[in-house]
Amino acid sequence: MPILTTIAPDPRRPGYRFVEVDRGRFASLPAEAIETAGLRVGQELSVPVLERLHELADVEAAYRAALKALAARGRARGDLERRLVRKQHPPHAVAQALDRLVHQGLLDDAQFAREYVARRAASGRGPARLVGDLVAQGIERPAAEAAVEAGLAFEGVDPAEVLRAVAMRRAAQLKSLPGVTRKRRLYAFLARRGYPGAAVRELVEELLTE
Repeated sequence: MPILTTIAPDPRRPGYRFVEVDRGRFASLPAEAIETAGLRVGQELSVPVLERLHELADVEAAYRAALKALAARGRARGDLERRLVRKQHPPHAVAQALDRLVHQGLLDDAQFAREYVARRAASGRGPARLVGDLVAQGIERPAAEAAVEAGLAFEGVDPAEVLRAVAMRRAAQLKSLPGVTRKRRLYAFLARRGYPGAAVRELVEELLTE
């Protein structure tokens, strides 16, 4: 039966302990998790206890991968969960790792949605596109819709004004095209950015009526 031969401080990670089984490196795990599991040096590891150790190691691996992804840029929980599972982290370990990040305040869908709306709205994305983007990243639709409405209001962004500014810039870029082609491409461009069809049609006609 395997024996837990070492529990020692990890000098690179405060609050973590190196765990060795049969004198071979097993994992660096949070001291709290080791204490909760009741592990001690010299302990013979039964199958259930060894399985628990593997589970703790899986959770820690998923947690560190999640931290690395969040360091690159903010993410919604659903998006981060999909990415970690695709990288072969066990789903149960991913769920526990993300729960830990939520508890630590490092993963917050509401905050992510607010920041996403603030960044993207000013760049010309319409409300429907913003909601769709958030839903695609794992935010529930009602929460996405609420975040977009609140975010636009907080940032003082008037979608109609942004639509007009974006349309005028794009119309200028398309000025060398024939009239019908120019209208079609401008309409498609604005629709892809998430503005309502009626508002887009009216503005295209206004800007490109010869």
